[in-house]
Amino acid sequence: MLQNMKNVKYAECIICKNQIEAKPDITTCPSCGGLLDIVYDYDVIKSSVSKEDLTACKAISMWRFRPFLPVEEGTDVLRLRVGGSPLYSVPRLGKLLGLQNLFIKDDGQNPTSSLKDRASAMGVVKAVEAGADTIACSSTGNAASSLAGNAAAFGLKTYIFVPERAPQGKVAQLMIFGANVISVKGNYEDTFKLSEEAITRWGWYNRNAAINPFLMEGKKTVSLEIAEQMNWKSPDYAAVSVGDGCTIAGVWKGFKDLYAAGFIDKLPKLISVQASGCCPINNAVDNGVKVLTPMEENTRADSIAVGVPRNFLKAVNSINESNGITVNVTDEEIFEAMALVGRTCGVFGEPAGIASAAGIKKLAEHGKIPKESVIVSIVTGNGLKDIAGAISVAGTPVSVEPKMEALLAKLTVK
Repeated sequence: MLQNMKNVKYAECIICKNQIEAKPDITTCPSCGGLLDIVYDYDVIKSSVSKEDLTACKAISMWRFRPFLPVEEGTDVLRLRVGGSPLYSVPRLGKLLGLQNLFIKDDGQNPTSSLKDRASAMGVVKAVEAGADTIACSSTGNAASSLAGNAAAFGLKTYIFVPERAPQGKVAQLMIFGANVISVKGNYEDTFKLSEEAITRWGWYNRNAAINPFLMEGKKTVSLEIAEQMNWKSPDYAAVSVGDGCTIAGVWKGFKDLYAAGFIDKLPKLISVQASGCCPINNAVDNGVKVLTPMEENTRADSIAVGVPRNFLKAVNSINESNGITVNVTDEEIFEAMALVGRTCGVFGEPAGIASAAGIKKLAEHGKIPKESVIVSIVTGNGLKDIAGAISVAGTPVSVEPKMEALLAKLTVK
């Protein structure tokens, strides 16, 4: 089992501060059960890579940032092209919202069409380092499909647990990638618990993002890319759709690592966007507490429908540390933003992925973001993941007989 990485010091518990060796198969703190963070030696990182080195690198993937990642030097990481997603300036949308410097990071362009590919690529690599041949997780859909695709590329077996409400587009991906899929008759919490029992029983490698500290290290690469794409500048605000809390914590970790290594000279404020029908993390931040109050999963944005977020404390800490903003959006506001972003930016985001943009729109309308601020909305998943949702807001085509008279009767050209 590999376990020696020059750029990594150790894994540290976020609760009791216990430090343990960052072996590839670690999960939670052996002393108190708390979540772990990977801690780096920034002097080693500074000595091994520079901004100029990264800018000159032609490899377009998350692995261009390998000096910032917890991977052995000899480990083969290259299979699917994960990362390298575009950062778009979106002046049309910005003008509508009264914002002068609005950007969209379209992570729906990853191999399985979501940001979760970054976490799964890291999880699969760590599973290989641990000598595992099977990897498993629970998911509302995107983590599942990303794991199945990345594991297939490495030849690993997968067992994936999804709640029965998971969109069929995501389930179809799982089946195509050859995963062993278990559809659980219950919510995400039921699904997570069953996956944990199965992982323990059969000894599979655990990809569950809140349990496995390495997964967040993959997610943080979205921030490393944003900074590089902005010429090593940090945005003023980074907006993130939040469910389990792992993504927003990863975004914050990425910017903090860059700052500690001297690659950027300031940190952004996070905008935590949750669905109004399922917002336990934002509720905790708004009430100034670090105690989780579970919620029902009442939102159509399935990937952020997490009533008992496992990365709760990391997420709350990240929002507070960044002096961030919380905003809850209704499903109606999410779907309106889905259509708005599509027709003004040409970016097709799934409901959960586009929630970040819905949050920015709501904050802008209420005057809570300075209009001159540099703002990045991270769109975490492609709209083809949830076709039913897209059709519900976009409508259906005009249907006509193949005759000009029929077309003229139904079509008004402006």
